[in-house]
Amino acid sequence: MKIVVLCGGLSPERNVSRSSGAMIAAALRELGHAVVLTDMYFGLEDYEGSLENIFDNPPEDFGTAIGETAPDMEAVRAARRMKTDSQFGDRVLELCAMADIVFMALHGQCGEDGRVQAVFDLLGIKYTGSGHLGSAIAMDKDLTKRIVAPLGILTPEWRVYELKGLDIEAACAECRLPAVVKPVDSGSSIGVSIAHTEDELRSALKAAAGESSRAVVEQYISGREVQIGILAGKPLPSIEIRPLKGFYDYKNKYQAGAAEEITPAPIPEETEQRLAQSALTVYNALGLSAISRADFILDGEGRLWFLEINTLPGMTPTSLVPQEAAVLGISYPELCQRIIDASMEKYL
Repeated sequence: MKIVVLCGGLSPERNVSRSSGAMIAAALRELGHAVVLTDMYFGLEDYEGSLENIFDNPPEDFGTAIGETAPDMEAVRAARRMKTDSQFGDRVLELCAMADIVFMALHGQCGEDGRVQAVFDLLGIKYTGSGHLGSAIAMDKDLTKRIVAPLGILTPEWRVYELKGLDIEAACAECRLPAVVKPVDSGSSIGVSIAHTEDELRSALKAAAGESSRAVVEQYISGREVQIGILAGKPLPSIEIRPLKGFYDYKNKYQAGAAEEITPAPIPEETEQRLAQSALTVYNALGLSAISRADFILDGEGRLWFLEINTLPGMTPTSLVPQEAAVLGISYPELCQRIIDASMEKYL
């Protein structure tokens, strides 16, 4: 197959995405596919070859390293030579239209929120992962919780705040502490803070305002962080995350050795089954497909608290879904192929 691996984009998670994309491209070539790896925001600015022959003579791949902090978006914008407001870089759409399928290695607001999927749907471009509507809903933490809570999915109590012009003092007065503050539509724990005091809550709301127009202030649940992937409608083995310091933030997610990751998670079989069923309930309620990863907290009383679901989970050297798949004997290249095969079913 001719496959474009689309990554990067104008998102604080762009470096994570580029790492995922580089690994996916290498794996797909190992399987014999003709692959072009491209950054959605920059496109083919530096490619000197012919677009017609690009699958035979692809641009050079980039590396998989991820820094400890998210990139500066203003610096990213300034670095692009094509000075337009379009988030699609040089010849990106033309390139994607030439592929048999686009492997979506995008993360965050640019690529995981349904907008790119909607463009591809209108243009008749096939792509991996969930469709535009499921992607958009899953990216919105508030909307996701509103949909799944009535289905019996236990989720922490939450409030949503419009951050522009927010009366921070009024918000602090009505929020119960400790609380977790999250931008409503970001991933990789960017802009996420745990507030134990009103001063910390004020700072957290200001930090979230730098990442999104809205924030979720969520009841803090103490417990073990367990996550579970869904591949082609079937649960993978769970995984438990134990950061060596602090919580599972951007640094602990992507720096090797910053967290202990145990799969299958050391939990009772009955808990594993409840975890899988809860994740499937969310997956089906949102109309997702191909691949996802759901995040939960297992508290001291054995209750599972749903936090969020990711429609384009990471595929980096430290990512969780590849570790879960490996427990079943599914290699990284095979995982990539299974994602493609499951994604093609929505076009049958």
